[in-house]
Amino acid sequence: MVDKRVRRLRATTMNHFVRHYLNILKKLDWIMVGTVGLISFFSLLSIYNLERGGQIFYFRKQLIFIAVGFLLMISLSLFDYRSFKSYSSFTIILYLITLLALSAVLLVGRRIRGTVGWFSFGGIHFAPVEMAKLAVILLLAKYFSLRHIELYRIRHLVASFFYAGLPVFLVLLQPDLGSAFIILVIWFGLVIVSGIRFRHLVVILLIGAICFGATWALLLKDYQKERILTFLNPQKDPLGYSYNLIQSVIAIGSGQVLGRGLDNATQTRLHFLPEAHTDFIFAAAAEEFGFVVVVFLFALFALLVYRIIRTGMFAPDNFAKLFSLGISLMFLCQIVINVGMNMGLMPIIGIPLPFMSYGGSATMINFIALGILQGIRVRSSRF
Repeated sequence: MVDKRVRRLRATTMNHFVRHYLNILKKLDWIMVGTVGLISFFSLLSIYNLERGGQIFYFRKQLIFIAVGFLLMISLSLFDYRSFKSYSSFTIILYLITLLALSAVLLVGRRIRGTVGWFSFGGIHFAPVEMAKLAVILLLAKYFSLRHIELYRIRHLVASFFYAGLPVFLVLLQPDLGSAFIILVIWFGLVIVSGIRFRHLVVILLIGAICFGATWALLLKDYQKERILTFLNPQKDPLGYSYNLIQSVIAIGSGQVLGRGLDNATQTRLHFLPEAHTDFIFAAAAEEFGFVVVVFLFALFALLVYRIIRTGMFAPDNFAKLFSLGISLMFLCQIVINVGMNMGLMPIIGIPLPFMSYGGSATMINFIALGILQGIRVRSSRF
């Protein structure tokens, strides 16, 4: 009799948990999941074409990154995001670990293309700057959600800049101008929506101009300055600093309307286009698939950003709203800068294209961010 009751209780408990998690899965934003899946598909297709006939090393690793990323996203949707809001120690510890990692990478990190920004563990590289973006968004969302009614006080504005400025300073020492810029844009965007006096905004812009000048004079290496300047006049050094830019524009133009196909994409297949699996994967996709697919990719990225913003609009509290805004700014900045780099409209500063560029660190952090967003959606009564 007792055994039957125990078995019945276990079965009831199990059924309760199964129904609970099925209800959570039903509330996920499956449009967002499908959008990321399609973008990842084009990423894998481009990387595979680049390595076709070889050992498809990058393809296999990116496939693993994406598969693990999807599992992380679904798993984190079960996690109650309010823990980040309710327990300050959790968010602060993550932020401090990030600062420690950014400091340590300057001492023992691996230098790739002039930037000391990666820890190397065997064949795996980890870039702590990607974790820094997420940690800063979490911390600022928590801070502004508590202090938004007092943001007119300059001390709260200064404190928020301090939280963003510390990782920015460490990132500039690598030096990684692009990631530092994105963190600052995230901070600035959250400050604007949280409420700020006009005179404080003017002061921020003036200080920003001064800091940019100091960064240009003291922190940027000569090759980084040349990268920034040569995009204004690519023909100045076509075989040097402008080479990547020129080859990228050629690849995009040669794709025309329907693309050259996987076999005839000579810029990509013959390796004229450098970093075709990372910074210039957009140009590789444009050559292979053409204008039609490029427009489709633009639509997918726009839909992704819209779904993130929509999650924030219907979020149940200020923390969730600000976090959603921060993530949308992070993705939007990376998309605009990367595509601008590929098209010759912006200087080449090494920003990956979300869910398309090869890279475990960025891919995992992007999926983790979406997992937290899915958790926000699941716990909102508006969905």
